Amino acid sequence: MDVQVVDHAATATNIGVGRPSRRHRQDATLGDVKVTVQVRLFPDATQEAALRATLDLCNEAANWTSSEAYRTRTFAKQAVQRLTYGRLKTMGLSAQPAIHVARKVAGAYATLKANIRAGNLGKPGSNRRTKAESKPIAFRRDAAQPFDDRCLSWQIADRTVSIWTVGGRLNKVRFACSDSQHATLATYRAGESDLVHRDGKWYLYATCDLPDVETKEPGGFLGVDLGIANIATTSDGARYCGKGLYRVRHRNQRLRTKLQKIATKSAKRLLRKRSRKESRFAADTNHVISKRIVTEAERTGRGIALEDLGGIRDRVRLRRPQRVTLHSWSFHQLGRFVAYKAARAGVAVAHIDPAYTSQACSTCGHIARANRPNQSTFRCTSCGFAEHADVNAARNIAARGVEGWAAVSLPNAA
Repeated sequence: MDVQVVDHAATATNIGVGRPSRRHRQDATLGDVKVTVQVRLFPDATQEAALRATLDLCNEAANWTSSEAYRTRTFAKQAVQRLTYGRLKTMGLSAQPAIHVARKVAGAYATLKANIRAGNLGKPGSNRRTKAESKPIAFRRDAAQPFDDRCLSWQIADRTVSIWTVGGRLNKVRFACSDSQHATLATYRAGESDLVHRDGKWYLYATCDLPDVETKEPGGFLGVDLGIANIATTSDGARYCGKGLYRVRHRNQRLRTKLQKIATKSAKRLLRKRSRKESRFAADTNHVISKRIVTEAERTGRGIALEDLGGIRDRVRLRRPQRVTLHSWSFHQLGRFVAYKAARAGVAVAHIDPAYTSQACSTCGHIARANRPNQSTFRCTSCGFAEHADVNAARNIAARGVEGWAAVSLPNAA
């Protein structure tokens, strides 16, 4: 099944080195999973023109709403809706689309605020943060537009949809998907669906609420060390090399630079044709790796311990040639894929503090920089234990996962 977007906030237990919070103890037993299934629309010429006009108007309205929200410093959902609803109606939007435009804008500002608070846009006064804060959020012409069941109805058996447009209701717009996607839509579809136009094609991203899966009590943890040389390494010794992925990325980077310098129509056409090809390749690689990790953990009755690598790009300082590799490192996506696949299988997931996991000996616990003579070698200067550096780190991660889970499971934990 082609799963594009995953909400795993309620599935992964964030376990640090300290005492877990009450929310974490409660989340340890939850298995609720939301996935977004992508289906392709096949509108005829008349239907496509109506969809195009609708998406154009919705994003034009979103840009106006964003400007008004920024000018008046009004960012809460209800407040933005009250501020702009009347004008959005006069622009040609019906009641529900107008509400969704206002909520889309409020959600974008909430995301911006969260990114600023998390430090993802740099420190106060940095160029990137100043640029983001100094102007209203802008929406692309093809930015996704959400539709609820009042504006969009699914005839799943017939593989058609009925959708509101500025030119009236469109009926029997055909869609295509795999058999597994069709079964998921028929059984679990609920909530909003996003209309998306990308590379000349139309899509619907449909939200599906999968049934709760009780998280099984883990009999230990499979530690996963995330890295650049090896995308993922498990405490069992399995290593997923990143050479192939980064070779493709560097080749694509050189090709993009060359085509951008040429700047002819054919070069620009080739750039558009190749757009997102690299991201699809990386996503497929992460899907394969995450499936293998979750399958192994489920087979052996263990949970999965992952590093919490939030903010690593701001913390790590690298030489210029290494920066491209770090900033194209899709570890966050891999972590999301592991989390939602684990939730669907009832496998526990723990996010642990990665501090010193690469320098600590998994046998005696001795921590020293000298334990890592090079990138791939770990040799303890205290007890003499030697192992591949990533495998040793994964074992430390697994041990912290066990400790964190034990703390979560304590009945009297505060």
